[in-house]
Amino acid sequence: MTAQFLAGGPVAESVLEDVRTRAAALEAKGVTVGLGTILVGDDGPSASYVKKKHETCEQVGITSHHKAIPADAGQDALLDALREFNEDPTVHGYILQLPLPDGFDSAEALSMIDPAKDADGLHPENLGKLVLQEEGPLPCTPAGIVEMLKYYDVDVAGKNVVVVGRGTTLGRPMALLMTTKQAGANAATTVVHTGVPDIAKYTREADIVIAAVGRPGTITKDMVKPGAIVVSGGISWEGRKLLPDVNEDVEEVASWITPRLGGVGPLTVAMLLANTVAAAERAHS
Repeated sequence: MTAQFLAGGPVAESVLEDVRTRAAALEAKGVTVGLGTILVGDDGPSASYVKKKHETCEQVGITSHHKAIPADAGQDALLDALREFNEDPTVHGYILQLPLPDGFDSAEALSMIDPAKDADGLHPENLGKLVLQEEGPLPCTPAGIVEMLKYYDVDVAGKNVVVVGRGTTLGRPMALLMTTKQAGANAATTVVHTGVPDIAKYTREADIVIAAVGRPGTITKDMVKPGAIVVSGGISWEGRKLLPDVNEDVEEVASWITPRLGGVGPLTVAMLLANTVAAAERAHS
C-alpha cells in the first residue's frame, strides 16, 4: 500500500480565496483588514514563519503590522507591544510568535492579548469558548487539520481518533475539536502523550492518528494499522531542515498521510488569516 497525500496547499488556497473575498467586501466599506505580529528575539524558524504570514497577507488584501522585540528587552517591553496592538484600531487581529526566548512569561503575555484580537485562538477566554463549544477564534493548526479532513472528504464521525500530544497550541485543542459535533470531527477521541508508556498500543487501533508532539519520527509504520489516516501536525527543526512527527515509512501502511513538506503548515497560516478577517467583521458589524 502506498498512501495518498493530504496536501495542504489546495486546502489553504480554498480558505484564502474565502478570506480574499471577505477582505475585499470590508475594503469596499472603507475597512482595511490588519494583522499584527510580534516576534521576540531572532529565532530563525520563527522569523521565517512571520515572514510567510506577511507575504500571505499581501496576497489576500490584508495589511501587515509588525513589532520586533529584542531577546534582551525584557517582559515589560513585550507587554507594552501587546498593549499597543490592543489599542490600535487598524490591527483587527494579531499573534505573538511562540515559543518565546528564555526569561519571558508566555502565559502572562497570552493573557494580555485582547480576546477579540486573538488571531491564534490561544487566549484563555477563547480556549474556554472552545471547551464550551461557543463561537470564537480557534487555534490555527487544529482548525486547519479539521479543514483538511473536510476538504478530502475524510469520514471522521464516530471514528477512533488518537491524538498524540497534549500541548496547549495543538494536541489539547485538537482533541477538543475532534469531539465537537461538526463536519471533519465528531469522533471517539483518545489523547496519549509522553507519560503513556506504550503509545503504540493506542495508535495501532486508531482509524486516524494525529501527531502533535514536536519530536521527529515519533510515529513509525509499526505503530499504525494498515489503511489508517495519519496527520503530522507537530514539527521540529534540524538546522534548516523541517522534521515531522511522522516517519516517512508510515507511507507504506497508511491510506492517507500528510507529506513532509506542504502538509499542515500552509493551513496554519490560512486559518490565522481567516481568524483575522472574522475579527474585522465582528469589529465593524
